[in-house]
Amino acid sequence: MKTLKQHVERLFKDVPESDEKKTIIHEIVENLEEKVQDLMADGKAEEDAINKVIVEFGDVQEIKQELMQKTLSPKKNMSKVNLGFSIWGSLLIIALFVFANFYYTPHEIWFVYPTFVVLWWPLSMLFIWMRSR
Repeated sequence: MKTLKQHVERLFKDVPESDEKKTIIHEIVENLEEKVQDLMADGKAEEDAINKVIVEFGDVQEIKQELMQKTLSPKKNMSKVNLGFSIWGSLLIIALFVFANFYYTPHEIWFVYPTFVVLWWPLSMLFIWMRSR
């Protein structure tokens, strides 16, 4: 069964090392070994069964491309973008409250109360951004 493991490792030799690569190779080797065992149970010789399984295995280009993408482009940290979006969004919402306050009820100042509520959004995004640095 070393032949199967060596064959699969040769197929994935150009993929950078990662835990996910090891897991996928392990699963593929296990599946191929099960197929060899099934063929041997049907009366084939071990060497013939291994060769047949390798031939039937086919192409692994899609799996390799997916592994390459995951290892080469890790998930980007969007916390800085989220902070900027929350600041601009909060400013626009607060401006809307200020406009509504002075346009409809100029003698009562009430826009301060919803402003405190809206400011929690950029404050929480600031905390996330600082934690991710």
